[in-house]
Amino acid sequence: MEESVFSGVLALADDLSGAAETAVLLSGEVSARIELSSVECSSFARNTQNFSSGESVFDPRASLVLDLDSRQAAPERAERAVRETLRTHVTGFAPVFFKIDSLARGNVGAAIRAADGPVVLAPALPVGGRTVRGGVIHVHGQPLHRTELWRAEAALPAESLAETVAPSACRTVGLDTVRSGELSVALADCTGAGLVAVCDAETDADLDAVVAATTALPGVRLIGSGGLAGALGRAARTVGNRAEPPSVAREDLDNALLVVVGTADPGAAEQVRELIASGAEPVEVDVAEATSEEVVEVVARVSAGLRRGPVVVTSRLGGEIAAGRSREFVRLLAETARRAVACSEAPVDLVLTGGETARRVLEAVEVDALFPRGQVHHGAVHSHTPGGTSVVTRPGSFGGPDSLVRIVRHLRPISEG
Repeated sequence: MEESVFSGVLALADDLSGAAETAVLLSGEVSARIELSSVECSSFARNTQNFSSGESVFDPRASLVLDLDSRQAAPERAERAVRETLRTHVTGFAPVFFKIDSLARGNVGAAIRAADGPVVLAPALPVGGRTVRGGVIHVHGQPLHRTELWRAEAALPAESLAETVAPSACRTVGLDTVRSGELSVALADCTGAGLVAVCDAETDADLDAVVAATTALPGVRLIGSGGLAGALGRAARTVGNRAEPPSVAREDLDNALLVVVGTADPGAAEQVRELIASGAEPVEVDVAEATSEEVVEVVARVSAGLRRGPVVVTSRLGGEIAAGRSREFVRLLAETARRAVACSEAPVDLVLTGGETARRVLEAVEVDALFPRGQVHHGAVHSHTPGGTSVVTRPGSFGGPDSLVRIVRHLRPISEG
């Protein structure tokens, strides 16, 4: 069997849900692994929520995905984290992939400055209606800077990717070149001149062409969204590496199941309502009333509910998190989950929405590695911890009204009547 040139990709992500999406898309002949790094340190601990008799063994041929937890970090700290991670991990991995937000939120420029190699930027995510034309991100045909999709951010989106990568210099590689037979030459000329190659793309085929054209670029740094991660995964499977989920017995069907919804996305409330209608027990938390006594009472309700069936912890339905208190709310969710897991007589499977929520909850329960098994739906990634418990992570804005119901039914297929 011919070996893929893309086996053993090193991927760096700026949040946990993006890391999980990347890992499942990159999985080739052997499963990828996700580890929780940070802008503060580069050491990797091991999961202590270990209810199984043995610890999962990582195949060194597999791709390694590191969540740097850097999207909300100061740019200089994010840049330092990327540099240090590359210095300690780059040997033996080719190429290096940087997972960024498809809306270019976070420290995209910092990742480029720290890349230390030829950079090809292609952030299109066709499955989400996010394309790049003329070096400008479009969302369902509308330029990103004319949408309201950055309304929760402290800044306004750049009008072009050239502004996003500044002060790094770049050159836009248009669709006509991407779809020609000259793309490899164009990328080599661009990166050889020290410029960031910003690639237009509207389809998965365009992203496949970008990946194919970079195989001759030694030390290339590919920067993009899940769309580019998917192209890397398809390139690996094209040469014969077939992704198969690791064989894990479903002994976790008797585990408790805790759903934690920390996203502020408007669609989350409807998803929670449908989950409750399907039988999950709701526990609402309010950061404005989070006294120590209130937290103890909430944890008691969660613990009691977990003995009966799935529990969903969320903000008060119909209410919004006060401006500036979202991080405090996420910390409250993480502390609630930590105490509930510690009190549970059975292992606890977790469903976590929103990248920051997922990261803070897994830190709280001391899970520092994940092994992805597949997707329930786009972006909703089912993983196992080294201890054997299930974790489903999902970006806050992903999924339709039945997303949480679908995830719970995936984890508990025999519990639904």
